[in-house]
Amino acid sequence: MTASNVRIFKQMKNPTQSGRGRTKNWVLEYELETKRQPEALMGWVASGDTLNQVKIGFDTLEDAVAFAEKKGLSYTVVEVKPRRVKGQTYMDNFKYSSPADTQ
Repeated sequence: MTASNVRIFKQMKNPTQSGRGRTKNWVLEYELETKRQPEALMGWVASGDTLNQVKIGFDTLEDAVAFAEKKGLSYTVVEVKPRRVKGQTYMDNFKYSSPADTQ
């Protein structure tokens, strides 16, 4: 059996939600081994491997890396970019800026 490639990353916030739930955990996800192509009978997109449907959640990055090393998987860790918070008050929504300021 060949070693599978996996990607370890921290899940991003869903853009349609305001909260940041489920963003504290790390996810181990298998990468595609075969390309996706339309299925002959139904025309749905299919793939030869089913491992790309597997996502495993971990509390820490160390747990995810230990799991990958224990199973003999080659892994890539996607680093987390720090969250930038722009301070803004409600009054800033109505602040006038002249067209000369935007150029």
